[in-house]
Amino acid sequence: MHNFLFGIYPYIALSVLIIGSIARYERDPFTWKTSSSQLLRRRQLMMGSVLFHVGVLVIFFGHLIGLLTPIWIFDALGISHGAKQTLAVVAGGIAGVMALIGGLMLFHRRMTDPRIRKTSSFADIGILALLLAQLVLGIGTIFVSLEHLDGHEMTKFMSWAQGIFTFQSDAASHIADVAWIFKLHLVLGLTIFLVFPFTRLVHMLSVPVRYFMRPGYQIVRSRRTKPLSHR
Repeated sequence: MHNFLFGIYPYIALSVLIIGSIARYERDPFTWKTSSSQLLRRRQLMMGSVLFHVGVLVIFFGHLIGLLTPIWIFDALGISHGAKQTLAVVAGGIAGVMALIGGLMLFHRRMTDPRIRKTSSFADIGILALLLAQLVLGIGTIFVSLEHLDGHEMTKFMSWAQGIFTFQSDAASHIADVAWIFKLHLVLGLTIFLVFPFTRLVHMLSVPVRYFMRPGYQIVRSRRTKPLSHR
């Protein structure tokens, strides 16, 4: 089971993430949106959204850079494993708490406001619940990481992640003896990748490049049956 979860499941999740996102954009481009509920209720949205999105972005890019940067680069820059571990604990802890507070505000708003609850799909509520659970697990890993401030434990995850992206058959063996909370955190993270194309999270992949190239006018369709009188 360990080899499947950490040696095969990552490729399944990443394949569905990539292929599913492309297929959705090509087949149902009009569903590629945030489905914002700001017009229904602005209260709680702004602060919760800012805290959640800033925290999640810091965590995402922190994981991306921290896990996929080759270890020799940190060694060449003179950054010790212990210093990297401490930075990850501090920065990740602050960002995680921010994202959790913001996410709880958004979840409370979505579940307690009748109009927003009515317009929320199962996927909207489900993905937010998964993200909150992932944040709780991530914050929980900090307490375990404090027992390994030498950074040796972190190098195991770096070796695993880089082994997955370089198609190493024994990548799963790097994290065979890590704490269960880390493994649960990884499995849930991969599951979020798996369901990513079927949720509103796809808006993360959208970059508003077209806004800089669009013309300075907007075409509006009118329901009037007669033309306006000349002024």
